[in-house]
Amino acid sequence: MSTKKSGLGRGLAALLDTTPIDHEQNINSAKDATSAANSVMDNIIHTGMVALISLNQIEANPFQPRTEFDETALRELSESISIQGIIQPITVRKMGHDRYQIISGERRFKASRLAGLSTIPAYVRTANDQSMLEMALVENIQRENLNALEIAISYQRLLEECKLTQEQLGDRVGKDRSTVTNYLRLLKLPPQIQFAIRDGRITMGHARAILGVDDIAMQLRLFNDILQNDLSVRKTEELVRTVAPKKNTAKSDKKTAVNADIRNLTDRIAYRYETKAEIKHKDNGTGQIIFNYFSTDDLNRLIELLDFD
Repeated sequence: MSTKKSGLGRGLAALLDTTPIDHEQNINSAKDATSAANSVMDNIIHTGMVALISLNQIEANPFQPRTEFDETALRELSESISIQGIIQPITVRKMGHDRYQIISGERRFKASRLAGLSTIPAYVRTANDQSMLEMALVENIQRENLNALEIAISYQRLLEECKLTQEQLGDRVGKDRSTVTNYLRLLKLPPQIQFAIRDGRITMGHARAILGVDDIAMQLRLFNDILQNDLSVRKTEELVRTVAPKKNTAKSDKKTAVNADIRNLTDRIAYRYETKAEIKHKDNGTGQIIFNYFSTDDLNRLIELLDFD
């Protein structure tokens, strides 16, 4: 009786070959071999198994949210792949006969090509363009080291191109709505500041502090101060507090109190005269009291209650 060898230690590439060849069936012709390969690939596509695919059969994703790849980091990943191989398969969709398009994992794909690999392990999925865009954006946001601006752009694309609400977007990426909003606000900053976020010259913390002022000229002045004086996020926040226009809380509180008094008085008048009433109060202290009546008899009733002579 033959002893089945363990798959441990054979590596990912060896483990992918899970279909033993039965030589007794005498599958000798190229036609039969091709048919068997296609059958295996069909099974892979429908079951989500990992396949080894030639790099030459794979094309880049036109919806890739990452537009720049750090060359040093790419070389380091390439060296790691040369020694240890691919740890995490990429995800592709089948475009046609022997053609695939990357859904996620373009960095691993580029590093593998740089390492001189001819094949790469991949999950094969089927998707239309919109669902592919959503998968690419979400998976890259979750798995790749995107900078804050790239994440913000990806979030915006998910909202606009995939027709998601902010709540749905938060569910997709595992973030609460406030976090999503904070990223999206970065896109309201002047281009100079956005480029600085992308290039790592300022952090998202700096950017959020700058958003504490609405005036673009002041935002740019704060941005230049950060660069020239190498300000920390905390120092930037302190600086913003000194330049941001202060809200007149006392005036706001007074107006809120007056509005509450007006509503209370309106309710008392309506109850006292048994009709709909309205008070139009102006900031200078003047205003109008308006009574509604619904017939001549109702008007006479109000006149009597108001004690007109």
